[in-house]
Amino acid sequence: MNKSTGIPFLDLVTLHADLEDELCGVLKQTVRTAGFIGGLMVEGFEAEFATFCDAQCCVGVGSGTDALRFALVAAGVEPGAIVVTVPNTFIATTEAITQAGGIPYFVDVDERTYNMDPEKLREFLETECARDAISKRTFHKASGASVAAVVPVHLYGQMADMDSIMELAEHYHLEVIEDACQAHGAQYFSKIEQRWRSAGSIGKAAAFSFYPGKNLGACGEAGAITTNDAELAKRVRMLRDHGQSRKYFHDIEGYNGRLDSIQAGFLAVKLRHLAEWNTQRTAHAGRYNELLAEYADSIAVPYEPASSRAVYHLYVVRVAERDAVQRRLGAAGIGTAIHYPVPLHLQKAYQRLGYERGDFPIAEAVADRILSLPMFPSLTDEQQRRVVDELAAAASQVALGDFAMAVEPR
Repeated sequence: MNKSTGIPFLDLVTLHADLEDELCGVLKQTVRTAGFIGGLMVEGFEAEFATFCDAQCCVGVGSGTDALRFALVAAGVEPGAIVVTVPNTFIATTEAITQAGGIPYFVDVDERTYNMDPEKLREFLETECARDAISKRTFHKASGASVAAVVPVHLYGQMADMDSIMELAEHYHLEVIEDACQAHGAQYFSKIEQRWRSAGSIGKAAAFSFYPGKNLGACGEAGAITTNDAELAKRVRMLRDHGQSRKYFHDIEGYNGRLDSIQAGFLAVKLRHLAEWNTQRTAHAGRYNELLAEYADSIAVPYEPASSRAVYHLYVVRVAERDAVQRRLGAAGIGTAIHYPVPLHLQKAYQRLGYERGDFPIAEAVADRILSLPMFPSLTDEQQRRVVDELAAAASQVALGDFAMAVEPR
């Protein structure tokens, strides 16, 4: 890409250049104290991030995958138990489920938000599952496996419909573990509680990734679990550190999944800027929406319900002939991405689960049409105008066809 005219999909250089002195200060402090693993720097970040998420506890870990895996294990998901999630997410969601010993089962997504459709979850639980009259536990009728948990993914920075999901989970005695890896700072208005709730504060626990490109990203790998359950947090602390309750005393068999001090220090620096960065992302999304309004017949913009305060980790549009549109944008020097081109139920890695094309038609249709546009805090109005002009020109060359998904709220 020509740096003088190109527009990157993500600009991490500018963000880190602005914070260089503060980040280097973290390095100096760590080197001078030799506090590389654990300690005050990690504990300080954990306390600050828990407050940010309106959660009682936060436990830093080595990655978002670690976070989700440890949360599932700590929540009591047993080997062979079913964990329900969605097919249009990064594979780390299901890797965490299988590595915790669970079996991933999918339900389709809402055609507008791309998040878990609570009605599809209800349909799965009502038609394919039953509850034991004595234990009250839910089991899958065809396989006999217990159904232990639900993992809603707050995709692209927008939270799933948590009221409906939590209501179903309570009725069927399921744990809810939020996959909040793309939703740092996102909020959802709970009609049941009549208040706004933050990502990471609603389920039994939540998993966050701090991969560098996230809204809150480390300078390497990092993750965290938030929860309001102190006992679960205690168990996660042991899981991340070889099952130790104290040094060399191993109450359980665990993992090496600690958050190192340098990354925690970097994250603490960045956390002070996260609210501003999220505000900038939201403003960019509004600007995109305005610029794309006249092209509604060929470009579908993200749908954000009134119950959502999204943080736009990604700004994802829907277009016909997506691959051709992306090639044209690339030729014009505009970076884009696809999140995600192949739903998990159609991935080779999960052939053993027995799913086929057509099992989740919404997720499959979305995967063929979605395109992620440049989105980062320092994105300029001029850059957005150019992205939209090039996108509109590319989209005008292809017909919308018979893609009948709703663009406007019904």
